[in-house]
Amino acid sequence: MANQSTLETGAQENLQGLQELSGGQKLAIHYFTVAMVLFMAQLLFGLLAGLQFIMPGFLYNVLDFNVNRMVHINAMIVWMLYGFIGSVYWFLEDESGVPIVGLPLGRLAFWVLTVAVTVVILVFLLVQIGSGTSSSIWFINEGREYIEAPRWADIGIVAVMLVFLYNVAATFAKGKWSGIAGVLTLDLIALAGLYLAGMFFVTNISVDQYWWWWVIHLWVEATWEVLVGCIMAWSLMTLLGVRRKVVQTWLYIEVALMFGSGILGLGHHYFWIGTPEYWLTIGGFFSALEPIPLVAMVVHSIYDAGVHRFKNSNHPALAWIIAHAFGNFLGAGVWGFMHTLPQINLYTHGTQWTASHGHLAFFGAYATINIAFFYLAVQRVRGNCWMGADLPGNGWKWKWSMLLLNLGVMGMTVALLIAGYEQSFIERAVEGSTWMGYFAAQNHPWFVQAMHWRMVFGVMTMLGGILLFWDLLTIGKGETRKAPAIGAQ
Repeated sequence: MANQSTLETGAQENLQGLQELSGGQKLAIHYFTVAMVLFMAQLLFGLLAGLQFIMPGFLYNVLDFNVNRMVHINAMIVWMLYGFIGSVYWFLEDESGVPIVGLPLGRLAFWVLTVAVTVVILVFLLVQIGSGTSSSIWFINEGREYIEAPRWADIGIVAVMLVFLYNVAATFAKGKWSGIAGVLTLDLIALAGLYLAGMFFVTNISVDQYWWWWVIHLWVEATWEVLVGCIMAWSLMTLLGVRRKVVQTWLYIEVALMFGSGILGLGHHYFWIGTPEYWLTIGGFFSALEPIPLVAMVVHSIYDAGVHRFKNSNHPALAWIIAHAFGNFLGAGVWGFMHTLPQINLYTHGTQWTASHGHLAFFGAYATINIAFFYLAVQRVRGNCWMGADLPGNGWKWKWSMLLLNLGVMGMTVALLIAGYEQSFIERAVEGSTWMGYFAAQNHPWFVQAMHWRMVFGVMTMLGGILLFWDLLTIGKGETRKAPAIGAQ
């Protein structure tokens, strides 16, 4: 009876916590919910595509590899964007000190984006056979890798981002202005503007690739990096009571470095598309600088919190932030630098080496910070409950989900790296980038074994994702202990 009474009390406090959320935080919960659904879709279609690599006939003419891969990649991009938007809405009112300006417009934008994403996914799954025409560009598929969404969806994404920009800028203009506010507002202008570079095409493939990379690289590896920096800064102040001047200093350094590492580092995509040779030097040098500021921010913040009596009442969120620091450094930094020097990229370009870097970089740099923020939000939804040590059941679900997700992604990364190494050696160095070399590399035992291991670790990642979903639905329920307030020093 006592246990039942405790559970009922916890449920009432959870309901009260949900009612006490601000308008922006309630909207953020909608974004986080869709983000988790799309994250699971990304894992599912990634598994299907990986299985088709070793069983080419699996679901042939039902769900072909090109469709599964397309949904896998686009679901990844969109769920991360949902997570970022939700995170900003979550802290916007606390940071500005005023209610969100234009919140009804923000709610409308959420439903417009969600309906658009649903329609696009259905079109990807059901309408991918036929000739490419002007109408198919507008309504079916633009045919550009990573940004395949039809033109109407492109326009919708930009419209949603403009509404998001208005909500953020107008709210900060009405309330308090801070370093985070300034960086975030300027970054959202670039986030909406740069996507326009992918909304036209030219017949010259080199010029078309040039503009295409403006969206892929500068949208993901420049504006997203700065956006993550703003989210990270606020998270560290909330979780650890880190001084504002510490996180804002590193945020400013990140923006300064982004002009070099993000914009000039874009040059590593220009190596082999007919652009001038000076991009070999510029792109090779600046590409490795991108993750430095965010890693330094986390390290300095943890040191600063230790000086001020290190306290934390949300262990899952802090653990995922630390995972972000390591994942960003390894995935975007080390794995990126391993194959973006032009002398190396000559052999690794277009092999599974690139996929190895992509898996670890996207997970380490973006997925981890979103998951950390999900746990921050869950804590508040459950009535600001205690989520530190001594959780009921010792918190095994979040620990095992984190272990499985990180080991799974790292295992896939290494498996793809081995496959990429084999391709670079046989397909490029020995066979000289011929079709014969391509097929010889694809059928080599090392490549085949690597694809099987990628599948094993893919299943591990999927299990980690399922456990994460379960934990977010249940952690903190029935917990009566309150999390202590940790104010910035």
